[in-house]
Amino acid sequence: MKKGIMIGVVALLLIIVAASSVYTVKENQYACTFRFSEIVNTESTAGLHFKIPFLDSVKYFPKTTMLYDIPPSEVLTSDKQNMTVDCYILWSISDPQQFYRTLSTTQEAEARLNAITYTALKNAMGRLAQADIINLKDGAERNEIYGSIATTVDAQAVTYGIHVEDVKIKQFDLPDSNLNAVYTRMISERNQMAEKYAAEGNKEATEIRNRVDKEVNIMISDAQADAAKLVAEGEAEYMQTLSDAYDSPEKQEFYEFILALDALKQSLTGDSKTIILDANSELAKILTGAGG
Repeated sequence: MKKGIMIGVVALLLIIVAASSVYTVKENQYACTFRFSEIVNTESTAGLHFKIPFLDSVKYFPKTTMLYDIPPSEVLTSDKQNMTVDCYILWSISDPQQFYRTLSTTQEAEARLNAITYTALKNAMGRLAQADIINLKDGAERNEIYGSIATTVDAQAVTYGIHVEDVKIKQFDLPDSNLNAVYTRMISERNQMAEKYAAEGNKEATEIRNRVDKEVNIMISDAQADAAKLVAEGEAEYMQTLSDAYDSPEKQEFYEFILALDALKQSLTGDSKTIILDANSELAKILTGAGG
């Protein structure tokens, strides 16, 4: 009976010792083995591992990338204007032993990252004017700023066994005291741009109108000159035709007779058909037959 009890006790002790001799590491974990409060081993390979029972203890740290959303903070631009920056950090533990010695917990790590990132943001934004930040539309330029901030934060965080993978700015905000002034300035700038474009358009329209008016005037002047030339040529041809038609005394006499008849016809208008002619006039002689 006593022998059976002893065997059971021994078996129980062996189970306890065996259970205290192993520990499990997951894929997303670092496992640090402590002996008398000192780290004696670090495991990052997933699976079953061994330790000295009762002397060694195990503490786990995350191996995955973690996101820390930094509370919004104010920074001062190069032109001494306040801006509120809202950003986040992607970070991971690169050296668990160094991480434990300097920070111990992820909460302490986030507090330290908060301070480091704020300093880097303050220095980076302090080199830019507020207007440049507000009008920052170029993606490449924006990524360059983010990259420089991430590099600065990572260089300081490595002393804590931390690797900073990225720092991204979610939003730039203006303090309430500056909003109205900035909006007013932006509206004024847009109005100035609109006035500039309108003035340029009016100037171009005036130049086009002046150019068209000049071309129209030239065309009218040329047309009038051509018309005057044609009239002069017609009159010259007409006079030449007359000259050719009445180049002898007989033709001139006939022409004068035709003109006299036309004059007589013009005078016989209305109800009165009576005309008074001088007896010595050629027309009277023709009408009376006295002219032979």
